[in-house]
Amino acid sequence: MSKLVIVESPAKARTISAYLGPEYSVEASVGHIRDLPQPSELPEKMKKGPFGRFAVDTENGFEPYYVVDASKKSKVAELKRKLKDADELFLATDGDREGEAIAWHLLQTLKPKVPVKRMVFNEITREAIDRALQTPREVNLQLVDAQESRRILDRLYGYEVSPVLWRKVRSGLSAGRVQSVATRLVVERERERMAFRPASYWDVSLTLEGGDEQRERFTARLTSLDERPVARGADFADDGELKAAPAKKGVVVLAEDTAKAVAAALEKSQVGVASVESKPSKRRPAPPFTTSTLQQEASRKLGMNSRQTMSQAQQLYENGYITYMRTDSVELSREAISAARAQAKERYGADAIPDKPRFFTKKAKGAQEAHEAIRPAGDHFRTPEQVRSKLNDAQYKLYKLIWKRTLASQMADARLLTVTVKMTAGLEEVDFATAGLSASGTVVTFPGYLAVYEEGRDKQRYEEKDKEARLPELAEGDALDVVDPGAEAKGHETTPPPRFTDASLVRKLEELGIGRPSTYASTISVITERGYVERRNQALVPTWVAFSVVRLLEENLPGYIDYDFTAQMEAQLDHIAAGEAERVAYLDAFYHGADDQPGLRYQVHNLGDIDARAINTIPLGDGIDLRVGKYGPYVETQREGELLRATVPPELAPDELTVDKAKELLTQSLDDGRVLGQDPQTGRDIIVKNGRYGPYVTEVLEEGVKGKPKTASLFKSHDLATIGLEEALRLLSLPREVGKDEDGTPITAQNGRYGPYLKKGSDSRTLQTEEQIFTITLEEALALFAQPRTRRGKQTAPLKEFGNDPVSGKPVVLKDGRFGPYVTDGEVNASLRTTDDMDTIQPARAFELLELRREKLKNNPPKKRGARKTTAKKSTAKKSTAK
Repeated sequence: MSKLVIVESPAKARTISAYLGPEYSVEASVGHIRDLPQPSELPEKMKKGPFGRFAVDTENGFEPYYVVDASKKSKVAELKRKLKDADELFLATDGDREGEAIAWHLLQTLKPKVPVKRMVFNEITREAIDRALQTPREVNLQLVDAQESRRILDRLYGYEVSPVLWRKVRSGLSAGRVQSVATRLVVERERERMAFRPASYWDVSLTLEGGDEQRERFTARLTSLDERPVARGADFADDGELKAAPAKKGVVVLAEDTAKAVAAALEKSQVGVASVESKPSKRRPAPPFTTSTLQQEASRKLGMNSRQTMSQAQQLYENGYITYMRTDSVELSREAISAARAQAKERYGADAIPDKPRFFTKKAKGAQEAHEAIRPAGDHFRTPEQVRSKLNDAQYKLYKLIWKRTLASQMADARLLTVTVKMTAGLEEVDFATAGLSASGTVVTFPGYLAVYEEGRDKQRYEEKDKEARLPELAEGDALDVVDPGAEAKGHETTPPPRFTDASLVRKLEELGIGRPSTYASTISVITERGYVERRNQALVPTWVAFSVVRLLEENLPGYIDYDFTAQMEAQLDHIAAGEAERVAYLDAFYHGADDQPGLRYQVHNLGDIDARAINTIPLGDGIDLRVGKYGPYVETQREGELLRATVPPELAPDELTVDKAKELLTQSLDDGRVLGQDPQTGRDIIVKNGRYGPYVTEVLEEGVKGKPKTASLFKSHDLATIGLEEALRLLSLPREVGKDEDGTPITAQNGRYGPYLKKGSDSRTLQTEEQIFTITLEEALALFAQPRTRRGKQTAPLKEFGNDPVSGKPVVLKDGRFGPYVTDGEVNASLRTTDDMDTIQPARAFELLELRREKLKNNPPKKRGARKTTAKKSTAKKSTAK
């Protein structure tokens, strides 16, 4: 007998094939084989029918029209050939909604005439595969309905709302039920930062010595003056004022002179211990990883973004190293618990594990996946040392993180002792009579799980920095010595709310119940790829386009960007997956409306007039506005009846565009420019400007003179602030005639859209550097033209090397191409973004750009000319087909 097993990926197929006998043939579908087409890709006869607008018939049960993608036609044909020789078909795609949908689409497309079994497993090990073979099931149509509802929901949302953005903000933009809400979160945080007003305050610290036998030094901080608390950063609101809580009314805000005076007085004072409080505590380990917490910890501890984390986790899973990496569950199987306890006991001793196993339950909103938590695969865990040689660096680090977290989850509580010492001191020669000081420290008395792993934390605005201080043995009434010089007064400013990182945004989305953890990585990738969010190190910074998009949605379609509404949409999909709701009724209510509540279609089609100028304008103050234009953001104001504009540099974050900064940009704006001097031949002023396409020099024509002034872009080596008249005149003299060939045809050197080049008639050759425009000789130019013409950029050597890509394993380099700098591994090319600096770009960013490009190519593969799609209308008898 021959049995055909179909999985999603080739890597997964190879791993499973090793566990099955020769009677099994394991093939990969390479993801989805069919999907909703773009309306423009529909057959001509379908474009005017009910499927013409969305590839979904919104008037007849929201029936989708699926097509097999051109890139998958050969794969489908291959699977059909394999199926002809098979006596049984096993659909072994992932056990979540997406995997269930892939299995159903395979069933609908291949139309098998042999028995079909659905095979599901949580890890790719011999034991798990054997168990899955023994316990097959049918395709779960409720999961398929939930996935199909989500796909249709996203199509309706995107295709109805996105055109509004095209008309009122910018063409090519997109909206989505999760991506738009995620963008709103990032924008709202930036708004808080823009509205933030810093407050200044000072604090005082004092170095003391104490202890009976051996005098030890420690640092205490000033906490009160005359029993009134001394202000710290957390005592101020974001408007720069003290918080209005009654307990804060008596707060003392130290200015510089007062803080220094108090510090000087403390150095002369007698300090005594007022109280010593010892408080034992326990700390429990964090539960094993879910998709969300894995992304958060990989971001905090490894510096990996969500997309990188999920890509590496996918490879670990497909090669049999970890369990399934898309899950909401924190539960471990009994075999996994036994494996973790045994390994922890072996490594750290019997005291390292509690008497009874630990069991965790999920408390996050919307948790619904039935998979086990993410852990090392198998009933006996492989240690990081055992797998090191088989994994790349990124995979090894991620596996080690998962292994540590799993072991720690089954280990004993850590026991700690926190000691807090409060002290008093008398003051002289200042306006206060007494000072209160405090010092605290935490000592780990029994490490327990901390011997293996401690959960990371997102950056906090105002963190206590003295928690880990070591304190001497002290008792109430002890006298302490002030170290000379021991007092220090420091000035501070309050800080704005921290920007979101991948970790904190994932945490917030999960907290609000928006989206599924398995989609967070793709959501963050989408909002960065669409130009709504940019990365600054690990921080997520919204672009000005994102401000316009969010404002338009907030003011015109508020319900569809509301956090609770979006979470409720996710809950409805869960109900469909559980068989508690019917997909057609839900989609009908969402799109057409129900219970006197208008649906998406009505609201979008009855928006009324939207003032595009207002949507794209953000007042900054002093009559200056930020405007989101076709070619990017710029600031605008009226000065003496004249409209002034200036481009906003792409590296300037929104919260950095203050009124003062806007005025500075306007001073160097397009309309003003900087006069470099006069052209000695024409007497005209030569000025340098910062234009929408970069800095350039130009001449100022006299009033009434017709024609265009000479202009030239600055070289990359030029600086807008320092370029002089002589260099400007050289640029304006271009193109430069190098000489003539033997036929008398002139050869010129010039700077073009794609960089420096030589031109001879209709022939051209690329120059390696801009400086060659002025230095290349006729002999060198003729030698270049004597060489065969090559594709532009072929002669360019790598500008930087980054090492091997964690996905392809091939060396990644930085090059400067026809359309600007890009990174490549030889197979995939990815252009740098405007915020990426060629000189400072790091390997992690290069790998991320390639990963984003692969994802884009995966979702929108290049189409072959003349290729036609095979189409298949979805069977209306879905239930009977699956049976």
